Formats: sequence, C-alpha cells, structure tokens
Amino acid sequence: MALFEDLPIELLPIIAQHIVKPSHLVQLCLVNRAFDVFARECLYRQVYIYTWHKDVKTKVLKLFETLASSPHLAQYVEQMTIRDFPRALLLDDRVEALQLCSRGIANCINLRACSWTRHGSLMTDVVLALQQLPLLTDLEINSETHYLFKPEILTGFTHLRKISLIMPSRPIINLLPIWITATTTTLRHLTLICKSSTRVNDELLATLAPNLTNLEHLYLVGCPKVTHKGVLSVLASNTPGIRGLGMEGLSSTFDMVEFSQQCLESGALEHLRSITLTGPLKTSSHAWAQQVINLLSMSPLEMFHISTMGGEVGGTLSDELCEQIVSTHGLNLRRFSVDRMGISIHAIRRICQECTKLEELFVTANQDDMDALGSCLAYTRTLRSLHVKRPVGQGSDTAPLVSESQVLSMVNKCGSELQQIGRNTRVWQVSREVKRAADGSLTVERVLVPYELPEIPEQFLVIRT
Repeated sequence: MALFEDLPIELLPIIAQHIVKPSHLVQLCLVNRAFDVFARECLYRQVYIYTWHKDVKTKVLKLFETLASSPHLAQYVEQMTIRDFPRALLLDDRVEALQLCSRGIANCINLRACSWTRHGSLMTDVVLALQQLPLLTDLEINSETHYLFKPEILTGFTHLRKISLIMPSRPIINLLPIWITATTTTLRHLTLICKSSTRVNDELLATLAPNLTNLEHLYLVGCPKVTHKGVLSVLASNTPGIRGLGMEGLSSTFDMVEFSQQCLESGALEHLRSITLTGPLKTSSHAWAQQVINLLSMSPLEMFHISTMGGEVGGTLSDELCEQIVSTHGLNLRRFSVDRMGISIHAIRRICQECTKLEELFVTANQDDMDALGSCLAYTRTLRSLHVKRPVGQGSDTAPLVSESQVLSMVNKCGSELQQIGRNTRVWQVSREVKRAADGSLTVERVLVPYELPEIPEQFLVIRT
C-alpha cells in the first residue's frame, strides 16, 4: 500500500492551498522540511488582525515583531489587514510600537494590498513605510487624521489601482484632487465611505472626474450631498466603462429618472456587472422601481444588491422590480442580495428557478417562511453561498433561534456546490463526512463546521464588489 510520504512533492502546494486555518498550517510546517517550504508560504500570505481576536492588542505587536525580525518570513506577505491597534499606549511605548510596525512593513517587499482601518492608529512612519513597497496596489485606510500624519504624504502613492477611504477628514478631502491626479493612469477602483459627511459632494466628484478616466469601480456610501449630477460627471469622463457601481445613502434629491435617462442615452453602464443601491423605505414605489429597471436594461449585470440605509428598516422589495431584474439578467446573475428589507417567497422562488448561474443568495425571511424557503432552494444547482437574516425591527429579537439541524435541512435542499451558509450573525462552512453503515456500505453526508476562512464573509461587508 502506498504511504503518504510517497506523495509526489509537486502535490504539496496544491494540498496546502486548501488549508486555511493558521493553526493547521502551523502544524503542517512541523511535519518535515518539504512541508514547511510550502505551508510557510500559505501561512504568511495573508496576515490579519480583527477586533474580535483574543488578546488582539498583544497579537498585533507580536505580528510586527515577527515581520521586523524575520525578513525571510515577511517576504511571503501579500495581503495585510489591520482592523485593530493598541491606541492607548504611553508615548514612549507608542513611538516604539510604530517604529516596530514600520520595520515590519518595510520587510514585506511583496505586499500588494493593505487595509489599515483602526481609527486614530495610522501614523506618518507607517504611511511612509507603505509607500516604499514596490508592488503595493490596493490601499484601504481610515483617513480621519486628527493630525496623526500629514495628509500631503498620501500623494506619494502614485501607482495605486484601488483607493478606499473610510471617514475621510476635511484635509484629506481637500487633498484628494491632487492625489487622484497623481494616480490617473493606474487607478481603477475608488471607494469613499462616510457616515453623513457633507464633504463629499457633487463639486468634489466633478473636480475628480477628469482624472478618473480609467476607473472601473466607484462606490459611495453615506454621502448625502451627492446627487445624480455628481455621479454622472464621473461616468461622463470614464473611458473603459464602469463595471461596479455603489450608491448608498446619497442625497434625497438624487433624481433616478434623470440619472437613468442620461445613462441610457450615453451608454455609460453598458459594461456594468455589479450594482449596489439604497432603495427608498417604501420600495413598492412603481416609479422608482421602473427607473431602476430602465437603468440596468442595457447592462450585462451579474451582481445585484439592494438595501435600506442607516436607521431605516422594514419595507419589502417589490415583486415587480425583482421579477424584471430576473427576467432581464437571470441568465447572467451570480449574486442576488437584499438587506434590511423583506422579499417575498414568490420572488425568491423566481430567483432560484431562473438564475441558472446563481452562486450567492442573501435574503431576509421570517421564521414562518423557512420551510417555504427550503422548497425554493431545491431549484438551485450552482449556489455556493447562502445567508438568511431575520427581519430587522419586526420583533426578531424575541424570535426563536434556528437550530443547526434546521440549517442543515436547508443545506440538504441546495445543490452540491453549496460551501457556506449563514443565519443572522452565524456562519458555517459546509463540509462532508464519509460514514459507514451497519452493512459496511459507505455514504457521504453534508455537515456544518465552524467558519474558518480569514476573510469576513461577503454578506457582512460594507462594500459589495
């Protein structure tokens, strides 16, 4: 009988890629030198610190201590996500910690994407260290500076493909036209996430537009001073055609009729594959729904996401809008997402029946609708990720929790491609177990296992790309 040690060495990298939990990769590194070579690369390819990690304040410093003292390990890092950082350090300790971070970052010579979003933790030394990395193309930062770093040093990032700014301060907004000018040839993705900032407005977008000619993705969240005019100014300057567009929490004066008409006349959305919209609370509005249908009529749409914004909850996605989206785009749709509003079982059934390439479905459903939802899911064959939330603000806090057996029942109604399922704030991965019956026959059963991937599940992200 062949032994595991007889496995061709060429297969080890393929095996290591399917192991995602860091503790498991560490064990793989300890098998022997051959395993260590391939597993170590997987272990350090993505480094991440999230707020909910145990002893997170200590872990983030230990991470950078490792990167600073071990360049041979730091060279493997391609993606860095820092969501937490110890801000309450004494001055001397803080200076030492930031110097440690800078040395660690400097050793990450193959870093391609960095997300540093902990409010009030980004300092000048860290920004300068990131600027020296030759392969860095994606940058996401919390840009409420509070004088922690000089905004003008951001213009040193001249080769970025993706810029995501969270809570941009006034100095950053004032600097943005100069920075965008410096990235005109490379920038493909721009995201501005605010709460209710008036700093991002039509005038700003019109100023940026001439230097956003190569943009492919534009996402605006919580910008109540942006109307259809500001978005149209960006689309009018665009050359390749926008492929991803997000408009959430924009001005109440946003004219969907005018926006739809001008986009159709100019062909601005002929390449659009992903749309994220904030619907009015009364989403049964026939006029608004019809304009959205018209807006997307010429787009090769693959991803559709709609929600209400901020404190608004409730409402129901109109069957009319849902059915028209499915009728027009069903053969291409890979994701259908409805958040913070209801959707009828009839509409879900149409989605499951007619979207033959559907991979991701995120919807809201009452406890009483779970059985009916299961019968809808029986039509899916390509679904890879499913998430079902209870209605917000409708007594859902007192509703009974769905048991794992109920969730597993939903899994067994879906096609064989399902890999992930969630209910409210819980997420499981779908795995398989081989079981031997009393007669010796073997069967394969699907089971739920804890979510182990380092990435935040798509349904919990602010921006759906």
